[in-house]
This record gives sequence, C-alpha cells and structure tokens, in this order.
Amino acid sequence: MITTSPLAFARSLAAVAAASLLCGAATPGPAPGQPRYDADGRMLFPADYREWVFLSSGLNMSYAPGPAAAGADMFDNTFVPLAAYRAFLATGVWPDKTVILLENRGGTSQGSINKHGQFQTTAYMGAEAHVKDTARFKGGWGFFGFDTDGKPASEIPHQAVCYACHEQHAAADTTFVQFYPTLLPVATARGTLSQAYLAETAAAAPAPAR
Repeated sequence: MITTSPLAFARSLAAVAAASLLCGAATPGPAPGQPRYDADGRMLFPADYREWVFLSSGLNMSYAPGPAAAGADMFDNTFVPLAAYRAFLATGVWPDKTVILLENRGGTSQGSINKHGQFQTTAYMGAEAHVKDTARFKGGWGFFGFDTDGKPASEIPHQAVCYACHEQHAAADTTFVQFYPTLLPVATARGTLSQAYLAETAAAAPAPAR
C-alpha cells in the first residue's frame, strides 16, 4: 500500500484548490446589473432591479396620438444599474450591457387618507427591458417584455414598432432620455442628443413673438 505524508497531502489539496480558482476566473459570469440569458437566448428577469438607480416615473403615458384609452390607471417606473448610470453621467451614452428596466404598476386615488391625486398600488403589471448588447442584437439594442410571473422572456422581434420608435424619437443613444429629468441635462451638456430629437424639439418650439 502506498501512503502519503500529511505534508504532501496538504500540498496536493492546495494545488487542486488553486487550479479550481484559476478555472473559475477564466469564465466569469456577468457583472451585477448586466443582462443574463438562458440556454435558449431568453433574458432572465433581473429580480434585484428595485435596488438600482430610479430614473423617473410616468402616469398613463402613451406615444399614440388621439385620446387616452379608457381603463385602469398605470404608472411606469424606470430603473438602471448604478454602474450604467455613472457611465452615462460621464459620457452621455450608455455603456455596453446596460439594462433599462421599466416596471408597470397600477394607480389609484382611493386609499388611506388620500383625497387628491394618485399613488401607486401593489398591483404589479409586468415589466419591459431595453438592453444594450452590441454583440447580440441588431442595431445594438434589444427589447424584452416580462409577464407578472417573472419568467425568462424572448427578445421582441425587430419588426416591432418599439425599435423604430426609439430610433426616430429617442433623445440619446436610442433611449427616451427626454423623460429622465436627471439625464437630459447630461446628454445636452455632453452633446449626445440625437439629430432627430433636436429637429423634433425645434419643430415643436413656439414661434418667437414679433
């Protein structure tokens, strides 16, 4: 029978542990806040998004002309990871692997001591993600829609109207920075506002008084 001394055995364990660490370091996973996908290319829901930076909120927003659709009121809340937010502050554009998460929640005026205006309820109505992943998506960005169950979501096809709408009307980096009050001044100062948005803004500006 071959025996191994305690010192040799300890050295062997140390070598195995070091090799394991090296193997783990060779294939790092996505950084916190970056998109994650399953084997079928579906995006995994970022369950910690409520710990990200809050950008803005809207009530019953719609980009379609005409009167607002009747029905339940809805707030949308937009969040972005801290690292992406800081990168935008520095450059006026989003870094690769940015995830912008829009959460939809019900709104009501009836509750507790409220007498005027509306507040958000616990009625979670799903979420949408706008993801910058230049190696994965045509045009660099992809859209995903998540149901209330938070299951992995397939990319919305590029024929969908959301892609063209963002390309034609978004203020910066194909994102609706015009609705983010802390970031629109940044894009303005950094000179990253899109030409389409600048033209749209100029056309909508009131004529100077004579």
